[in-house]
Amino acid sequence: MAYDQSAMLKLLRPAVTRILTPLGRALARRGISPNVVTAVGTIGTVAAALFFYPRGELFLGTLVITFFVLADLLDGVMARMTGSGSLWGAFLDSTLDRVGDAGIFSGLVFWFIVSDQLVLAGVALFCLVAGAVVSYIKARAEGLGMTCNVGLAERPERLVVGLVSAGLGGLGLPYILAVGLWLLALASAITVGQRLWNVHRQAVSSPPHTLR
Repeated sequence: MAYDQSAMLKLLRPAVTRILTPLGRALARRGISPNVVTAVGTIGTVAAALFFYPRGELFLGTLVITFFVLADLLDGVMARMTGSGSLWGAFLDSTLDRVGDAGIFSGLVFWFIVSDQLVLAGVALFCLVAGAVVSYIKARAEGLGMTCNVGLAERPERLVVGLVSAGLGGLGLPYILAVGLWLLALASAITVGQRLWNVHRQAVSSPPHTLR
């Protein structure tokens, strides 16, 4: 399970755990490991992004992607249930999160390009890059012995805004996808700034030898 879960997801964890526990228990009894669930969820997410491009089925694509994104929660439930959590599992989950995000937003980028919405293609691309930078800042800060748990738009928020906007846009609601992506781009940029400032404050107050 990824370590970059936000406060929102933590508040929802008890309810989600109760829902997913029976499924997690059934998979564990069949010898399926949390890491397998993580990999299948990522593969499914990337494959489901093909509904965005080339098919342009934003609503259906959102539903299928949401189904596979739940695997990001299920693997954590299974790891806690079976006591099989590991450093490798945490590393794999965080890495594959980036792959899943890339699949989702790349699908949107290509769809906007072929539908001649080049400005929105650029906004979606910015959301993809900014999301990766947000995650990298935290990973790099923790690698240097600092913490970086701040930010307006962490991964759960980015997924919720992106997928809800795409789904509603796929239902034909005008402007909702554009508004959602612009808001997400702004929130992501703010989050990058928040995390850079947070790390900067820690770095300048720490002795140089502690950062090596």
